[in-house]
Amino acid sequence: MRAERLVTLLFLLQQRRRATAAELAEALAVSERTVYRDVASLEAAGVPLWTEQGRAGGIRLMDGWRTRLDGLTGKEAAAIFALGVPEVLGELGLGAALTGARAKVLATLPAGLREYASRVSDRFHLDAPGWFHRPEEVTQLATVAAAVAATRRLAVRYGRRDRTVERTLEPLGLVVKAGVWYLIAQPVPGDGPRTYRVARIEYAEAGDEFERPPFDLVSWWSQTSARFERSLLRESVRLRLSPRAQRALPEVTDREAAAEALASGGPPDGDGWREVTLDVESERVALTQLTALGVGVEILSPASLRAAMAEVGETIAANHAAQR
Repeated sequence: MRAERLVTLLFLLQQRRRATAAELAEALAVSERTVYRDVASLEAAGVPLWTEQGRAGGIRLMDGWRTRLDGLTGKEAAAIFALGVPEVLGELGLGAALTGARAKVLATLPAGLREYASRVSDRFHLDAPGWFHRPEEVTQLATVAAAVAATRRLAVRYGRRDRTVERTLEPLGLVVKAGVWYLIAQPVPGDGPRTYRVARIEYAEAGDEFERPPFDLVSWWSQTSARFERSLLRESVRLRLSPRAQRALPEVTDREAAAEALASGGPPDGDGWREVTLDVESERVALTQLTALGVGVEILSPASLRAAMAEVGETIAANHAAQR
């Protein structure tokens, strides 16, 4: 751990040429006293460093002294900075590692590529969670992530809606979707991978190593999440949609379901309205979603949903009439 920090410190100084102890301490997530001890260690190893006092002072690296990291193109270097996802890496305990990696890349790139990579870092930002999303408290994420990386079994207490259960798991991977962490693991004993919400893991302890089976995390997650999304769409409704509502349909309901409905819908009438059949989760959910289309939607069936929509319309009209 200390050796990694010394290398990161060296590359930070190679990138910046001069930095205060406070700046380096913040970047490395250590105390200023630790920074000074690490600087002394590097000096003892022959690295040409010196410390200057005063307002313009700091820790400096001799001009012209550098290591080399060859082979990266400008776009490859820029990708490291544009897609760092610092919040996610911070939750995994890899925030300092990201700082170190970026410092090493910047310190060893030619000046032109270094400027390009820095510019991308300043101008592109990935914010994965959706609006109005509060991050979950994932107290056991670091333990779970370490077990995933080390291929070790996990003994966990997992909170379900009605009770807490104890399980032994063989972790296969971690996925973060819209700011929510999921653990993909095989229960022991068990018959295949399952998905566990990390925020519901109340306690986790790593155990012995296990033999990890061949497992493609990306493919498994894509297939499983697609099946899950489709399984939620248990009912169908028949609609008439205005041209404007046709364009808005993917924004208010499931995108794939909307695309299928529009692709298989009937021809437009003289005003551009079309009849479509849309798969929905339930009538209750459909009512909420379709209300957003306003006067651009007419529900043809089922009759119960048509009546519910009529009631919503009457209530809205009554509320607005009462304010006159």
